[in-house]
Amino acid sequence: MKNNMRFVISGGGTGGHIFPAIAIADALKRRFPEAEILFIGAKGRMEMERVPKAGYPIEGLWISGFTKDLSVFSLPFKLVSSLTKARRILKKFKPDAVIGVGGFASGPTLKAANWLHIPTIIQEQNSYPGKTNRNVGQKARAICVAYNGLEQWFPKEKIHFTGNPLRGNINGNCDRKEAASNFGLNAEHPVVLLVGGSQGALGINKGITAQLGKFRDTDAQLIWQTGKFYFEQALKEVKESGLKDKVKPVVFIDRMDLAYSLADVVISRAGAMSISELALVQKPVIFVPLPTAAEDHQTKNAKQLVDAGAAIMVKNSETEIKLIPTVLELLKDKEKQETMKANIAQFARPNAADDIVDIIIKEVGR
Repeated sequence: MKNNMRFVISGGGTGGHIFPAIAIADALKRRFPEAEILFIGAKGRMEMERVPKAGYPIEGLWISGFTKDLSVFSLPFKLVSSLTKARRILKKFKPDAVIGVGGFASGPTLKAANWLHIPTIIQEQNSYPGKTNRNVGQKARAICVAYNGLEQWFPKEKIHFTGNPLRGNINGNCDRKEAASNFGLNAEHPVVLLVGGSQGALGINKGITAQLGKFRDTDAQLIWQTGKFYFEQALKEVKESGLKDKVKPVVFIDRMDLAYSLADVVISRAGAMSISELALVQKPVIFVPLPTAAEDHQTKNAKQLVDAGAAIMVKNSETEIKLIPTVLELLKDKEKQETMKANIAQFARPNAADDIVDIIIKEVGR
């Protein structure tokens, strides 16, 4: 296999699509240091910022999803524009394969690749596939999945169970004092890490706000990833409660290796990528599934781990009453924490990115 291979990776919109895409790119570069990798995303979406920060070039398409406002009338024009631009990019770049990870840009890019007879591979993160991957899955050479039971959407013979590829800075092995210093916290006291997703989680944020005062009566501390829309409100609540030394709101956590190393207990949505990361770092977790997720798949995701004794679940509608008390109760129960760590480890797939690269290379070779 030649070293100077070229790959296009397309998709994004949320961290759940972007971080696996970057993990696949990193694994390709490890295998083929001379390879050229180009991302194709959607203009105005977070991949246009996150991908260049990871060191990769990206092209943007004028594309979005269905909406209920007047912009829906521009959708046909966006589709034509995106398909035309994607085809032009691919003809110029001449990739050996195109990898789709879901998200608005992935659809037109993979369709254009099919027209040009370029091998396409899909990476589906969730137990319920997104619309884009369902639409382009029939013509893909291979579909890499993290959950069983996806035969109802994709051809069985094309499915490969790989798990979800994770960003390279995911580990829980950093020095605790260094991690505490990074967040301005006390390394001697327990830490709760709240990661509501790359854009924050309103239900979880409200649950924290409702009982923030309970942190006065404990030595527990909190790293609070709020998302950009709730950040100012969280700062205000922390200041008014006099807890700025114990509760640290942040818009987004870049150093997840430090955050995971410091965390004794994690609060999280139950998206596929969150579960994959938490299984790898083996942290006791309280899931608050997003109730509006397609087919309620986050609740199904969380239930798998709850049934295995690997997690606790609090409903989104009950966060303002149950979330903080559940967290503080778990912090006191060291035995339960250790049991949960052992049980969640069985869900880890540490070699997912490399396994996906093996499949990509096999399909290119065909």
